[in-house]
Amino acid sequence: MKTKLIKLSKETNSELTEVFLRLQNNPYKNYMSFKNEVSTIISKNIVPKELIEICNTIRTDRESGETYAHLIQNCPIDPVRPVFDHDDPVTDKYQKKTTFVGEGFLELFAQLTDMPLLAYETRNNGDFFHDVYAHSKYYGTQTQKTDSELFYHNDRTAHSVRADYLALLGMRSHEQNRIYTGYIDGRAILKFLNEHHQSILRQPYFFTPFDDYSRDSNKDQVVSQVHPILENYHSFRYYDTRTTYINDAPVEAKEALLALKDAIIKAEKDHIHIKTGDLFVFPNQDGLHNREIIEIAFPEEAKNRWILKTYNFSSTKRLEEFSSYFHENIPGLVKEIVTVK
Repeated sequence: MKTKLIKLSKETNSELTEVFLRLQNNPYKNYMSFKNEVSTIISKNIVPKELIEICNTIRTDRESGETYAHLIQNCPIDPVRPVFDHDDPVTDKYQKKTTFVGEGFLELFAQLTDMPLLAYETRNNGDFFHDVYAHSKYYGTQTQKTDSELFYHNDRTAHSVRADYLALLGMRSHEQNRIYTGYIDGRAILKFLNEHHQSILRQPYFFTPFDDYSRDSNKDQVVSQVHPILENYHSFRYYDTRTTYINDAPVEAKEALLALKDAIIKAEKDHIHIKTGDLFVFPNQDGLHNREIIEIAFPEEAKNRWILKTYNFSSTKRLEEFSSYFHENIPGLVKEIVTVK
């Protein structure tokens, strides 16, 4: 169940970087055109064999259950990676980022592994590529825009449509700043939950408030609908310190929630240092993840740490299960109508 480590060769990195530097479409202006342009890289058979074999291995590992988490080192990223304004980093990125090597690699990886991307109309302007980057308004909060630690959770816990996988590509990370992404396979958590507690966690006795960034993006996003915490075999819908039980929940629900907190502490964990050029891909629902800050030797570098991120479905078939949520001409883009003024 441990994260599998893979390293791309220098030759494959160079080949892909050259290909992606020639991309003509801007993914932040027209994602579908960008996606189709990346598809032509596959159809023209110019994808390095090494990357195809790596993606096939990842798919096999998931199908067998050997591991669901992979760390790929030496991935292609943009040669020039600007520092963004912390008061409005998304808008600043639109102006400063003129090449799309990182986005191209994430899109190509998604297509080769059959992991279509997911986006939300009211989050980051509907972008399919997000930044884990400090935003001054969200310092100290529990959002991807914070500069601080994040408790164990799933991304978009409160939302009805949630990613099956997350892909985090290190664009800028100082190696002497010890900032880690903790990951727990859901199966490791189950080892410390008895059958009774698991059964209670599968009942809709719980809810999750939306985070600050989600509420600011869409005023309708206040709290989730009532939901279970445990689904399928080892899928969790949980944000530590945020997910809680409903007012009329039975005592067993409160006991099961405490048991889950204990299980998370006891479960085996991976601690991944995402360095520049690293791609960490792991389950969003079939496990939990966090951000741990162990030591900051260079505070300014920590503030400018940048991870390019995608939300991914586990397959095209999985994406199609949510087709009623999407824009008609943009599969994967969730429609979100704001009604609160």
